[in-house]
Amino acid sequence: MATAGMPMVPTLTDNARADVCIIGAGIAGMTTAYLLAREGTSVVVLDNGPIGGGMTGRTTAHLTNAFDDRYYQAERLHGLKNASLAAESHTAAIGRIEAIVSEEDIDCDFERVNGYLFAAQGDSADVLELELAAAHRAGLPDVYLTERAPLDSFDTGPSLCFPNQAQFHPMKYLAGLARAIKRRAGRIFSGAHVTRIERGASARIETSRGFAVTADAVVVATNTPINNRVAIHTKQAPYRTYAIGARIPCDAVTKALYWDTGDPYHYVRLDTSSRSSDAASGNVLLLVGGEDHKLGQADDGERRYAQLETWARERFPAMQQIEFRWSGVVMEPIDYFAFIGRNPLDHPNVYIVTGDSGEGMMHGTIAGILLTDMIYGRENPWTAIYDPARITAGAALEFAKENLNVTAQFADYLTMGDVTTAEEIIPGEGAVIRAGLTKIAAYRDLQGTLHQRSAVCRHLGCIVAWNSTEKTWDCPCHGARYDAYGKVINGPATGDLSPVNN
Repeated sequence: MATAGMPMVPTLTDNARADVCIIGAGIAGMTTAYLLAREGTSVVVLDNGPIGGGMTGRTTAHLTNAFDDRYYQAERLHGLKNASLAAESHTAAIGRIEAIVSEEDIDCDFERVNGYLFAAQGDSADVLELELAAAHRAGLPDVYLTERAPLDSFDTGPSLCFPNQAQFHPMKYLAGLARAIKRRAGRIFSGAHVTRIERGASARIETSRGFAVTADAVVVATNTPINNRVAIHTKQAPYRTYAIGARIPCDAVTKALYWDTGDPYHYVRLDTSSRSSDAASGNVLLLVGGEDHKLGQADDGERRYAQLETWARERFPAMQQIEFRWSGVVMEPIDYFAFIGRNPLDHPNVYIVTGDSGEGMMHGTIAGILLTDMIYGRENPWTAIYDPARITAGAALEFAKENLNVTAQFADYLTMGDVTTAEEIIPGEGAVIRAGLTKIAAYRDLQGTLHQRSAVCRHLGCIVAWNSTEKTWDCPCHGARYDAYGKVINGPATGDLSPVNN
């Protein structure tokens, strides 16, 4: 997930001390580090991989105050005041990104564009009227209803226009943030796999290499928190989302952000950056995403990519060959708002950022603003709506549904394996095998060697599932992911799948 101009990031090779230690070098962690460093705070950023190597490097980077879960739904669950605060925070996040780009002279293709929401095939356009009224009540008076989105290739029907949205290249932006953090004496370390956070007034963050960081405050910005066993994980669910990139003539699509009302919804934008454009042929890159599903509860990535391509070609017939495809994991909170603030049931100097609901660029920037204020003891009107400890009475049904889904995954202990014997596993593939009372995650590499680990997730003990598209083991309960050999690559688990003889 590297990009040209990304600064080299050293590995932690000694113990370190900082005012604030930030775990995670994605948009949330890097924005928080930048805003704190700008105020003179000593910051250390730790990441298991490179800058932006997690979900930030897998986003299509829509910068928008068009709330994914709809303002009328937010108003229903949280009330008008809080829906208005959500709109305010999203609008402020776009403005803050724009200000940082200008102040730090970051070349990341930032530009303002309009956004258009239209009804998915089979959906009623009535929802647009509901959302228009709710957006106005939430403090977005410039939103308006138009006869159709500005697309010649297909008629969207009535569309809501959200003016003055934005887009950018997220990895170029993170590269600029990294340089700005380092200029302010901030330290960023890769290869720093955090294994333990020792709470207290002076927190201690331990890594797998044996080195540690002590800090007055800790921010865990790892998409899903690695320091929280249960409290937050019962209030959000992991979903996999898919994206493709294809060349298209630059005049075939009006530059804007586009979304439909489907469930899951589709999202579209153009990438006209110099690295993505083909000046000789006059082509740019069309980015299309969607086809979400619960992580670890479907292994049909090829079919979903095909469905995404079919949907896109029906609407954008000038689209050429698919040049890129990728997937990411989004955490869906049960009540629509992200979780940003003090970690529940933890020491008051430990903070988390999660529940991005597919709006990671927005919530990551909101987190930087909000957490900086919280760490400095300043009041912020957004504190309550993003409080990770909040209880939303209106979301009780969704809470029950999601946790019943998690409970159902433990039935995998009683089922047979994906295959009867390891001999059935072909090179380059994996499968769960039953071995007596246990289950084994077995992967056969391209040379034919079989690698076996326990199939029990190291977080809360769910049985992992093989993802044949990404070649990973995915936990269907709370989103932990492991590579084909059982090495952990995403939290909330912090350890690798156990050897089979354990």
